[in-house]
Amino acid sequence: MADVARAAGVSAMTVSYAFGQPERVSAESTEKVRRAAAELGYTGPQPVARSLRRGRTATIGVVLGEHLTYAFDDPQAARFLAGVAQVCADEAVGLTLVPVSGARDDTSRVAQAAVDGFVVWTTSDDDPVLAAVAATGRPAVVHGGPAGGRLPSIGIDDREAARAIGRVVFAGARRPAVLSFPLDRARRSQVIHGPDPDVAAFPVTRNRLAGFRDAWEARGGSWSDVRVIVCSRNKARLGAEAVPRMLGDGADAVAAMSDELALGALGAARQLGVPVPATLAVSGWDDADAAAPAGLSTVRQDLRDQGVRCARIAMGQPDLEEAPHWEIVARSTTPT
Repeated sequence: MADVARAAGVSAMTVSYAFGQPERVSAESTEKVRRAAAELGYTGPQPVARSLRRGRTATIGVVLGEHLTYAFDDPQAARFLAGVAQVCADEAVGLTLVPVSGARDDTSRVAQAAVDGFVVWTTSDDDPVLAAVAATGRPAVVHGGPAGGRLPSIGIDDREAARAIGRVVFAGARRPAVLSFPLDRARRSQVIHGPDPDVAAFPVTRNRLAGFRDAWEARGGSWSDVRVIVCSRNKARLGAEAVPRMLGDGADAVAAMSDELALGALGAARQLGVPVPATLAVSGWDDADAAAPAGLSTVRQDLRDQGVRCARIAMGQPDLEEAPHWEIVARSTTPT
């Protein structure tokens, strides 16, 4: 910048204005600066340096404990990120995705992220990224939990919602099953009978298991008899692959923790000619776009709105709204 100023015969401040606030410089001076800059190969102030000087980057960071493609492949993650992006567009700020994978450098990657605030996608109680985010001192929020720590959390009452959808899908059932999210960050696929919900390190998994247990025990059933199929990822394919095993064990109802898993199970059941819900009742979670056409009973929540609220908190704005709304949508895959 100093070299350009000397070549143009103006002050360094004039060069700065010519690139950043041209309305404050005469057209003649701007032309001198631009001509000198072109001759010297100078393209303008570095954005990083400008951000350091201002003390802000005008960017929100979304920390994903998933492969980066998850943000685009998973319908519910996409809905949530659309809400974050809406706020970014309204406020003219950028959006940076910060994927973490359990590697040793996760915490340093988060600490070094050039963002003004963080939104952390649902994670586990023992995720070291939470402490790394809190240590930056920047505004931050966790979607779906963990809650009650150093960071605020936005999400529905998963236990109550699971209890409510459980009452619907388990009505008349004798051998219910659950298609579950992972229990911990190792993401092991496994089959367990009536696990203690507290073994789940992910609050979302833990609370939904507890709600399903509440619903089944309220019907007089024993939770220890309920087969829980833990899926390593939120993929329809994994829901479909679980169906033959469930049917072989005599399952007549399955509560899935997502519409993706439920739709996979539903498609497999129909391919096998299994009557739904007469032989196998199925429920999902989120009310994805594909849920209504499939007749899937599910928990409806507005993930886009939750993304909006998280983004505002990450920008330092207070969240004064009540807990996010949810409701049960009963369709043809569960008993009427």
